[in-house]
Amino acid sequence: MIVQITGKVTYPITLDPTVWIFDDRKLTFSEVFEDGITSEEEREIDELREQAERFNRAMYQQKVTPPVNKSVNRYEKERAVKGTFLMPLLPFLHTSDIHDEAKTAVLETSEGEKSVTAEEIRDAYALFAEKGKPLKDDGPIHLYMGDGSNKDEPIKGIKKIRFE
Repeated sequence: MIVQITGKVTYPITLDPTVWIFDDRKLTFSEVFEDGITSEEEREIDELREQAERFNRAMYQQKVTPPVNKSVNRYEKERAVKGTFLMPLLPFLHTSDIHDEAKTAVLETSEGEKSVTAEEIRDAYALFAEKGKPLKDDGPIHLYMGDGSNKDEPIKGIKKIRFE
């Protein structure tokens, strides 16, 4: 399940959204569209992380080597198992170096082609995991515009992004 960025770009690239779960640039759905943490599960996970940080600080003050990785990994694992994650597309678009004359991004989906402007896609986010699971049925990614205009109806099943 990959997504290609092709067309009027200097460097055509292939994206693998299944590995984005390990990427530090990922954001939760609530961070992007709801101005921060809103769900009860995410608050509980945040509290767990804060408790782990307080514990680590206390252990450092006692000059004892704390099991830092276990605390951080537990938090990250819990977050990855329950989270709905988006990835900003801008870093990948910078890497592919879109030509100045490219004005349209054609999204090749499982249901046909849809077009958006090159400016709109620069601010867009790709949903790649829902409730901790990769998008299998209508994936590999869903596209959400940065302004939230299609928050309730994203563009689904994107297999390729072609700049024209």
